[in-house]
Amino acid sequence: MKTIKEIYRIGHGPSSSHTMAPRRASEQFLARNQEAARFEVTLYGSLAATGKGHLTDVAILDVLEKKAPVTIIWENDIFLPYHPNGMTFKSFNNENILMEEWTVYSVGGGALEEEGKKNSSPDIYPITKMTEILNWCEDTGKGFWEYVNDIENDPYLMDYLEEVWITMQNAIERGLQAEGRLPGPLNLPRKAANYYIKSMGYQRTLKSRGAVFSYALAVSEENASGGLIVTAPTCGSSGVLPAVLYHSAKAYEIAKPRILKAIATAGLVGNIAKTNASISGAEVGCQGEIGVACAMAAAAVCQLFGGSCAQIEYSAEMALEHHLGMTCDPVCGLVQIPCIERNAFAAARAMDANIFATYTDGTHRVSYDKVVETMKMTGHDMPHLYRETSIGGLAHNYEQMDY
Repeated sequence: MKTIKEIYRIGHGPSSSHTMAPRRASEQFLARNQEAARFEVTLYGSLAATGKGHLTDVAILDVLEKKAPVTIIWENDIFLPYHPNGMTFKSFNNENILMEEWTVYSVGGGALEEEGKKNSSPDIYPITKMTEILNWCEDTGKGFWEYVNDIENDPYLMDYLEEVWITMQNAIERGLQAEGRLPGPLNLPRKAANYYIKSMGYQRTLKSRGAVFSYALAVSEENASGGLIVTAPTCGSSGVLPAVLYHSAKAYEIAKPRILKAIATAGLVGNIAKTNASISGAEVGCQGEIGVACAMAAAAVCQLFGGSCAQIEYSAEMALEHHLGMTCDPVCGLVQIPCIERNAFAAARAMDANIFATYTDGTHRVSYDKVVETMKMTGHDMPHLYRETSIGGLAHNYEQMDY
């Protein structure tokens, strides 16, 4: 299991898998092919099916066209066996002779992998199961964030998490000020500002819930507009954790050091899911994006409000369990419908998971590890049209809806 820094990537939306990763792949390929006269990029499967809505072509062209002409080929119906988000880069010289061919996969959260070669960054965590880490916490008297801090052994880790937190706050505050329509053919208006203003007119409980909604909407709308956000664990689910943290910090005057420790715990929860299952909507559906984001936020807020390690694990388990089976069916291939609303609902569900968990002593039958295992199995059993192809679910039935 790798550093939690790979869960929290700072970059521009709208998609970690479809925008961030293809841009990174393009940069790596260009660095090796500075003498190329032209490029050819073939996008496969889910990457092709929703690539235009996620600005995949824009990200690739923005990098490669600075050097040479680029041809992009869209192969929506061809799914390479290693992962649904495959792409093949080719470079040609002035005689039109192939210089290099490279197939690489966007595996979720902005990460890249080649078949037969795992991510080159080192595995640093000796324990990758939540149950075993929970046992470690009980034996040592330490918390999840302390396990992260001990294993990462990086004097700059908290500095990076502070940068993550600042970026999250800035995305919320920009999103609360922005108005107008989001880019794309859906003509969807921004809602965050109105939700926030309306929430101020309610009494405590509804005010709190409305504020959480507005914060999640703010980040998600910034992401949909290509703004600077943090994957947590993906771009499409980037509004959940910031909303919960921002609300907690603001409403309960929680100091920054405690927020950073909660971000570390949330990163561990996301890392376990990424390592043992997937955070890629193209591989396991939206349960791997919004579901894992909700689990991360539920763990973070439970820690902030004094939950024990057992209660934190239970909060995360519930948050993910009740997203099992959620399909990834973005209308028009955009991270707008149903993605933006899902961020708001998942943020609220994370808060509820914390409350439910803290009413208990943390004892429960189904572990977080079991839910992660179930998520992986469910995702692989799910027909591919429900895994970020925009040909199933809401994406298929959009024209029949009465808006």
